[in-house]
Amino acid sequence: MSRTQDGAGDRAKSSAENSAQNRPQVQPKAEGWKQAVDAEGRPKLQFAQSRRVSQPPKHLADLTLAERTDWVKELGHPGFRAKQLSVHYFTHYTSDASEMTDLPAETREEMVAELMPPLLTEVRRLRTDDGATIKFLWRLFDGALVESVLMRYRSRITLCISSQCGCGMNCPFCATGQNGLTRNMSTAEIVDQIVRANRVIAAGELDAPSAEEVAEEQDHTGLGEEADEPSSPSGPQRVSNIVFMGMGEPLANYKRVMNAIRRMVDPAPEGLGMSARGITVSTVGLVPAIRKLADEDLPLTFALSLHAPDDELRDELIPVNSRWKADEAIDAAYEYFEKTGRRVSIEYALIKDMNDHPWRADLLADKLNERGRGWVHVNPIPLNPTPGSIWTSSEPAVMAEFLRRLEAKGVPTTLRDTRGKEIDGACGQLAAAED
Repeated sequence: MSRTQDGAGDRAKSSAENSAQNRPQVQPKAEGWKQAVDAEGRPKLQFAQSRRVSQPPKHLADLTLAERTDWVKELGHPGFRAKQLSVHYFTHYTSDASEMTDLPAETREEMVAELMPPLLTEVRRLRTDDGATIKFLWRLFDGALVESVLMRYRSRITLCISSQCGCGMNCPFCATGQNGLTRNMSTAEIVDQIVRANRVIAAGELDAPSAEEVAEEQDHTGLGEEADEPSSPSGPQRVSNIVFMGMGEPLANYKRVMNAIRRMVDPAPEGLGMSARGITVSTVGLVPAIRKLADEDLPLTFALSLHAPDDELRDELIPVNSRWKADEAIDAAYEYFEKTGRRVSIEYALIKDMNDHPWRADLLADKLNERGRGWVHVNPIPLNPTPGSIWTSSEPAVMAEFLRRLEAKGVPTTLRDTRGKEIDGACGQLAAAED
């Protein structure tokens, strides 16, 4: 290339950068719904459910194997029945008494009804055209609705699960939080999403990804890929990766989420026998709970939904930032890495003219590098293109520049896969509506 061509290219790049730097600043606001506010007019936060909320019936999955054994004995059955029931539920993925032929016929129905009451009723199932992604709408015992999304990738199967009915974090861009927090999900309700998904997989109802999606995996981070759990070259036959990125703020339902994770990693038949490294817990930044998570002695993958590096914007975009600022959340994430040795993921939804400015990429990289190198990976997430909405995807060139700036400062960065957006199953789209 000639010097003249080089100069023209440099001038074009400089012009593009200047244009990008001078782009407008769009301010966050709810569209089509009104954010609940507190007495001071700030977005209202709900960290706990109402004490008057009814709780789901006790289920085998709420308990350890020892606790199940005690419960079975209290009901007048031999203690070893607890292990038999656990094998059916955690290994064969069934709550159907007719399939449990190793149990006495005369007490089988009664025992299953008592220890495995129905938790999730499937209301609707949406599949992508290629059949490799399924979104489930579940109705719980009290009529509350939640969603989960099952995705088959080339060498893993990821389930995005919910941990609360609704969400109390009140983020203006997230469909889940529009109606606030209804209640926390129980340990068993959280676990049952996985058991039900495994049954779908076992029945052959989840197709392999298309060649195009496999190719796209080379350039994008898929859900569950934050974890460094080794993948199976032949492909898994059950859910291999869990991401707590469905409905709700997982760390606001801390006790039940951690109990559910224990059921996931407990060896069968006490639990599902999954690897903790394949489980990703995401939060908008509940700092005390992040520090508590670091002390759990489990090699979980931790993801911080940051979405803005500066408090001026993040206060509006992520209302919990009024309680714990961006630097406090990043500090807690770094402490998680220091205590566990597990690399942290930073989730960053790229929103046109709101948080995708080049200077924000630079600021984000500088803040992460101030804590050290090699401890973090950034996953920018493209929103759906939504004409006429402020909540729309950044332009491709703007996304590319944002990633380039992060990488130029030595921050590992991979654009997030948006699997499931055609069925409203992508990040921020879960709203659990029957219509």
